[in-house]
Amino acid sequence: MSHPLLNLREGPVARLRMNRPQVHNAFDAELIAALTGALEAVGRDPEVRVVVLEGEGASFSAGADLNWMRSMAAASEDENRIDSLALARLMRALNELPKPTIAKVHGAAFGGGVGLVACCDIAIGSREAKFGLTESRLGLLPAVISPYVIEAIGARQARRWFASAEIFDAEQACAMGLLHDVAHPTALDTAVQRQVDLLLKAGPLASAQAKSLVRQVSSHSDGARHDADNAALIARLRVSPEGQEGLSAFLDKRKPAWCG
Repeated sequence: MSHPLLNLREGPVARLRMNRPQVHNAFDAELIAALTGALEAVGRDPEVRVVVLEGEGASFSAGADLNWMRSMAAASEDENRIDSLALARLMRALNELPKPTIAKVHGAAFGGGVGLVACCDIAIGSREAKFGLTESRLGLLPAVISPYVIEAIGARQARRWFASAEIFDAEQACAMGLLHDVAHPTALDTAVQRQVDLLLKAGPLASAQAKSLVRQVSSHSDGARHDADNAALIARLRVSPEGQEGLSAFLDKRKPAWCG
C-alpha cells in the first residue's frame, strides 16, 4: 500500500506531494497525520529553505475523503472534536511553518484543499484548476480552515463562498487573493520554479521570518509597540551573520554566500 505523502528532496527544496490520486488526494486521518508530521520535520530541518506543496495525479486536493466523512458521521461529538483538532493542527503547522511555502495547484482544490492553499505563503494555480468551499452543501461549514481562508480572500468574499458552495475558477481565485498567479497547465512547473529560484536568492533567515513579521504587524494595535518591535527586528537582522553577509555582498557587488 502506497504512502499517503511523498517527501521529495531537491537540495534545499522539500516537495511534499499528497499521494492519494485515486481519491484526488482527499483528506483522511492518515494523510492529515502524515502531512502534519512532515511539516513539523521540515520546519526543524536547517537544510530546507523552501517547501512546495503539491498533489499527485489529477488534483491538488478534493477536500475530505467520503469514507472518512462517513465514519466521522457515525462518531460521537467528542470524537469529531478530536478529529477536527487534528485538521486544525495541520493548518496551523502549515500557516506558521518557519520556511517559505508554495502551493502548486492543479485540478480540484475543494474544502480543506482550499485551506491548504490559503495557508501557503505563495500560491500558483493552473488555469484549469477549480476551487470550492462546498461544505454548506452537506449542512456543514469550513470552520477549521476559516481563519486562513478569510485572511486570504477577505470577509466579504468569504460570506458569499462559504454560504453558496459555488465552484469558482483560477482567475476568480486570483482576483480574490487566494492565488498569486495563474499559469497555463504546461507552464505551471516553470511558474513554480521561478518562485523557488527567487526564494533561494533571498537570505534564508529573512525569508523564513517574513511571515512572522507580517503576522505580528497585522495583529498589532499599539503603534508605539509596533515601531519598537520592528526596529528591534531590523537591528537584529543587520548585525546577524546573514545580514552582514547580505550587506557586504551588496556593497561588494557580488552574490551573497547563500546563492552558491
